[in-house]
Amino acid sequence: MSAPSLKTHRELLDSREPGFGMPGALFGRQDIFETDVEVFFRKLWILVAVTADVPEPGDVYAVDIGKESILIVRDDDENIRAFRNICRHRGSRLMKQAGKASVGMLVCPYHQWTYDLDGSLRHATHMGKDFNAKCRSLIPVHVKVVGAHVFVCLAAEAPEDIAKLETVMTPRFAPHQMQRTRIAHEMSIIENGNWKLVMENNRECYHCGGTHPELTLSFLAHDFGFCPDGQSDEAIQDYEQYLKRNAARKDEWEKDGYVCELFESLDESVETNFRTQRLVIAGDCESQTMDTRVASTKLLGNLERRDLGDVHMWGHHSWTHVMSDHAIVAYILPLAPDKTLVRTVWLVHEDAVEGVDYDLKRLTEVWTATTQQDAELVANTHAGTQDPGYIPGPYSRYTEAPLDQFARWYDARLKAHGV
Repeated sequence: MSAPSLKTHRELLDSREPGFGMPGALFGRQDIFETDVEVFFRKLWILVAVTADVPEPGDVYAVDIGKESILIVRDDDENIRAFRNICRHRGSRLMKQAGKASVGMLVCPYHQWTYDLDGSLRHATHMGKDFNAKCRSLIPVHVKVVGAHVFVCLAAEAPEDIAKLETVMTPRFAPHQMQRTRIAHEMSIIENGNWKLVMENNRECYHCGGTHPELTLSFLAHDFGFCPDGQSDEAIQDYEQYLKRNAARKDEWEKDGYVCELFESLDESVETNFRTQRLVIAGDCESQTMDTRVASTKLLGNLERRDLGDVHMWGHHSWTHVMSDHAIVAYILPLAPDKTLVRTVWLVHEDAVEGVDYDLKRLTEVWTATTQQDAELVANTHAGTQDPGYIPGPYSRYTEAPLDQFARWYDARLKAHGV
C-alpha cells in the first residue's frame, strides 16, 4: 500500500480557514522552508544590519542568508554599499565567516585579488594584458538605508514599494538621529522554531501578560487589544479612559512635531510589509526599562525631552522600538524549518559612555529576558504544530488580528510569485 501523497504548498495554503492558524506542515516541511527563503528572503527587501555595524570607512559586515552571503561595506566616501561575498575569480568567499572586519581593501584569501571599497577590482596578478579588470568588479546588491536600518534585496529587480517605507519612516526616525548611534550590546540566539512562528509570536501580545513580566512593566495592556464581551461597566469605562489619555498624549506629541499616527502597509497587494506608530509607555513614559525611566541619560540625537514613548516598526521579519534614550532593533534569518536566528542590537547615542551615561544591565535586561522567554514560547509552539494531532485554532480578533493579516499577506505573496 503506497503512502498518501503530501499536499502541495498551495493546497495547504488554500486549506487554511480564514481567521484560523496555518496548517502545521507549513512550519515543518523542508520543501516549504526552501520556498519561503526564496520568496521572503531573496525576492523581498530584508533588514540585515544597522549603520552602526559599519561605523567607519573600511568597516565590513558579512551576513549569510541561506546559501548566499553578502558584504555590507562603508566606503571611503562614507556611503554604505552591499556586494555578494564572492570573488570574481574562482568564487572564493572574501570573508570566510559572517561577522565584522575593518579593512583598507577587500582581499580574496585564495589568490589575493584585491577590491576597492566601491567594489572595483584593483589588483589581480598573472592575468595577462588582455584581462579587463573593469568587468570583474564585485557583484552589487540592492541596498537602502532608512534611519539606522540597512535593507538589502537579493533579487535582480527589487520591489519599488520600499520607497513607501522610506517616506513613512524617515520623519519618524528623524528626531532620534538614528545614524548617530553605536551598538551598546548585541545578542544572537537560535530559536527552535519556524521563522513564521517567530513572527506570529512577535506580532501579538495576547501572551504578554502571562509570559513577559519585565516587558509588561512598560507596556499598556490595552494597546494590544480589548474584548468588551463579558466585561464589567467599570472595565469598559477604564478602557474608554485609556483611549482618551492616549489620544491626549499623542495630540501633544504631534503638536511638538513627533509623528504618532498608525500607518500600515500590510494588505495582500504590497511586497514591503510594515506597520508603525508611536505608542505611549506606561509609568513615566520614557523607556522600556524596569522602572519606565530612561536607561541612558545621554538621549538620542539632540533630544531634550525624555517622555516620547516608543516608535514601533514591524516588518515581515523584523521589529524595532525607538525611545528617547535608546533603540532596540531585531531581525530574524531562517536557518532550517525549525531553526531561526534572532539578532537583537541595542543602540545608544554615539557619544554615550557605559558606566557614565548608562548601566548596561539596566539598558538590556528587559529585552534580554523577553527574547529568551519568546524563544521558549516559539520552541514549544513549533513542537505542538508538528504533532500529528494538531488542528489549527481560531485567532482572537481582538488581540491577534495581525496574525490573520500576516497569513493572508504570506499567502498572497506566494501566489504572486507563482506558488
